[in-house]
Amino acid sequence: MEDKKIISLSKRLAKVLRHDPGSVGVTLDPAGWVPVDDLLAALARHGTRMDRALLERVVAENNKSRYAFDETGTRIRASQGHSVEVELGLPEASPPEVLYHGTVAAVLPAIRAEGLRPMRRHAVHLSAAYDTAVNVGARRGKPVVLSVQAGRMATDGHVFHLSANGVWLCAHVPPGYLDLP
Repeated sequence: MEDKKIISLSKRLAKVLRHDPGSVGVTLDPAGWVPVDDLLAALARHGTRMDRALLERVVAENNKSRYAFDETGTRIRASQGHSVEVELGLPEASPPEVLYHGTVAAVLPAIRAEGLRPMRRHAVHLSAAYDTAVNVGARRGKPVVLSVQAGRMATDGHVFHLSANGVWLCAHVPPGYLDLP
């Protein structure tokens, strides 16, 4: 199967598992999980045919490890990035001294004024890898990478969480913790 098909199916999963589970008639539990069999049946009813093996391939080949199966393999959820209400139950974690955030120049005035806000998501997404931030910013145009003084933020009482796929999450990054271009 070609990569375009895997990418298309991954985007469909993102819509359902992160933003609009009702679009196919499934309900996420409070932690964002949905039974795999329910998800596959609901997708099929709405025109997206996928068997368990293909779902496993989409999960395994997603370049950002966006999805995870539970320890039994019977449930699936998005690792982060939800716009629907979920509580992922991620433990607090101590971040490295510097984290990165990829964006575009057009939003820098707002970031200078307000810092980084989660917008339609539950948390601000940060990366430990500069290159990852470049790729994130490039999705919306010419990327701009911001350095976040995460160690100082943590010392000052800001809480960080680390998702299963290595994305650092926090509620807000005030402008004073950002190194802006």
